[in-house]
Amino acid sequence: MGRARVLFVCIHNSGRSQMAEALLRRIGSERFEAESAGFEPGTLNPVVVAALKEIGIDISAAKTKSVFDLFKQGRMYQYVVTVCDESSSERCPIFPGVVRERMHWSFRDPSAFEGTAEEKLAKTRVVRDEIKAKIEAFIKETAGDVGR
Repeated sequence: MGRARVLFVCIHNSGRSQMAEALLRRIGSERFEAESAGFEPGTLNPVVVAALKEIGIDISAAKTKSVFDLFKQGRMYQYVVTVCDESSSERCPIFPGVVRERMHWSFRDPSAFEGTAEEKLAKTRVVRDEIKAKIEAFIKETAGDVGR
């Protein structure tokens, strides 16, 4: 039985989708293959890199990717999860390929956080932990689905 392929999608692929990919790879790698991409790939958010590094995950070498490039490569996924917040959900990309299940998880955008560097990091930690909790719930919810 193969691992289920999951794509996390956001606008820039610089924060939330990168965190979701990294966390699923860490927590659920025996059952899932994770990737992430964006509609307008940007630059990896250094605050997100720092927040993940605190829990032992290094994404400093990660590259942002385009949803369209993955589609053109013929990639297929069992699950596609958009992770944009509600205020930008109309701009959140949709993966046009064949997908078994599409989901939307709303998380605040770390690139929009204001304040000192420490305040931005503190807010990003909250988002990181919210994504981690959602990933853990997703793994439990799909326990009987993987491989179908």
